[in-house]
Amino acid sequence: MNRVVITGMGIYSVIGKNLEEVKDSLYHGKSGIILDPTRKKLGFRSALTGMVERPVLKGVLDRRMRVGLPVQGEYAYIATLEALKNAAIDEAFLEKNEIGILYGNDSSALSVVESVDILRQKKDSMMIGSGYIFQSMNSTVSMNLSVIFKLKGVNFTVSGACASGSHAIGIGYLLIQQGLQDVIICGGAQEINPESTASFDALNAFSVRESEPTKASRPFDRDRDGLVPSGGAATVILESYESAIKRGATIFGEVVGYGFSSNGEHISIPNVDGPVRAMQMSLKMAQMKSEMIDYINAHATSTQAGDSKEAIAIDRLFHRSRPFVSSTKSMTGHEMWMGGASEIVYSTLMMNHSFVAPNINFNNPDETTASLNIAHTTVEKEIGSFLSNSFGFGGTNSSLIIRKFNR
Repeated sequence: MNRVVITGMGIYSVIGKNLEEVKDSLYHGKSGIILDPTRKKLGFRSALTGMVERPVLKGVLDRRMRVGLPVQGEYAYIATLEALKNAAIDEAFLEKNEIGILYGNDSSALSVVESVDILRQKKDSMMIGSGYIFQSMNSTVSMNLSVIFKLKGVNFTVSGACASGSHAIGIGYLLIQQGLQDVIICGGAQEINPESTASFDALNAFSVRESEPTKASRPFDRDRDGLVPSGGAATVILESYESAIKRGATIFGEVVGYGFSSNGEHISIPNVDGPVRAMQMSLKMAQMKSEMIDYINAHATSTQAGDSKEAIAIDRLFHRSRPFVSSTKSMTGHEMWMGGASEIVYSTLMMNHSFVAPNINFNNPDETTASLNIAHTTVEKEIGSFLSNSFGFGGTNSSLIIRKFNR
């Protein structure tokens, strides 16, 4: 089987619009959470959100390309530009080779709402225009980017709730491992707008710690009161080892394990056994023992049930070795469809710069989270390998293991 390596990364995040900005935020524990007054006016229970400026693409992409891009597609385009540059892949390489794309995305709410608003107001479907159909489909990101970058390989979207970005990377890993593709653009994208998160707010899922926005997302902390929605996009270039070596690419890490499972129980309440099975599968695929993992980027979103169940699952497998654990969602909020991909970027940056980012706002553990070795401040540490968890509604679980590259 082919070895699969990471040769490029790109990020457009609430903690930075590029790899350098994000690395600095991770190291210094900088939060990207704000209070959005628009949400209060709309009747949201919580107006907390991650926020990033919308990129200006006029003059960068022609109008024909821009018209079909939803906001999360714009984020993904910027992240992919950086990832391709980071991987030293140019237009000529894209033209000559069969490059694929697998992107995680599980909604495109704003474009759906806007097109329906036009229809109800104008009473004429012709007034909707041609762009909304391409913006509103779940496959919008992979669809648009495959055309913009003229890709010729595998091309589809992975919709796996908040594990979408992680599953996209996992499936890309399997395809390259099997020799079916040499290079795949993988990632995840999430729109940031009230339309996409109103139904989550209706579930009472969000933190209401509005007086201290940067302290609202507090994974594993005893006083956590809910997640903070967020978004952006992250792109990872996966490549076969042979292809990377042949073109002299810089290798940032090697994907060695992908585990997946379904809880098979409640649609929104997590359990312990599903995550345990996903992590066990990733370890088995990587042919690694639990004590070989130096760091775990937990899914932990800052909900009472979710964080507790994950803490129990991690402790069940890693209670002897007790690797450092942190949730970068303490800084970014819950990036949802993007999170499984962005957390691979965040953790790979840590691995290549020898530090563990802090789980900020972790002041007091509860009876379940006390068992974990949580990094509440930045830790200077060599990371030989890390595991990243991503879980989602419907009980979908994904665990990825990335190892520092060694010839």
